[in-house]
Amino acid sequence: MRSKPAVIGVAGGSGSGKTSVTNAIYDHFKGHSILVLEQDYYYKDQSSLPFEERLKTNYDHPLAFDNNLLIEHIEKLLNYQSIEKPVYDYTLHTRSNKTIIVEPKDVIILEGILVLEDERLRNLMDIKLYVDTDADLRIMRRMLRDIEDRGRTMHSVIEQYTNVVRPMHNQFIEPTKRYADVIIPEGGQNHVAIDLVVTKIQTILEQKSFL
Repeated sequence: MRSKPAVIGVAGGSGSGKTSVTNAIYDHFKGHSILVLEQDYYYKDQSSLPFEERLKTNYDHPLAFDNNLLIEHIEKLLNYQSIEKPVYDYTLHTRSNKTIIVEPKDVIILEGILVLEDERLRNLMDIKLYVDTDADLRIMRRMLRDIEDRGRTMHSVIEQYTNVVRPMHNQFIEPTKRYADVIIPEGGQNHVAIDLVVTKIQTILEQKSFL
């Protein structure tokens, strides 16, 4: 009987370096069977709401995510079934009509700010990682990304961070650190921690006879 895929959860605040850690792990196992599933793709469909209401969406709150669908998709991947990953349209603040076909792999990296918040998701994970980065670095990274990549003003980024991102981080994201098997300070720059995680993943894969 074929072993179920290994699920690696990577959580942490916005700008913490989750993506860098995810990419470092992915690159190490690139020659093997591995995929990345981003929680950001699983924001709830809001097509039934007026556009004015959608504009009020708090994307840093647990209720913004359709975890039921995400869990359903992970369970399918664990049974080596393909899924149709939803695509979110941030210009319309709702789910797009498009989907992305994702084929099952032996390693699933689940990445997102709140992947450790839902106990049902945690129970599907073989390793739970939390990327822990100081708030000043996180806000600087977020500011650079939103200004350069999303065309936002410095004032709007700071206002959103102060009124939404920071309080949501303190209330919902930071507390999930206690569920992590490994805490990685400074994200992708912490090569020692990433090497330790990679070694642990290799051990799990060997036990599952994937390597």
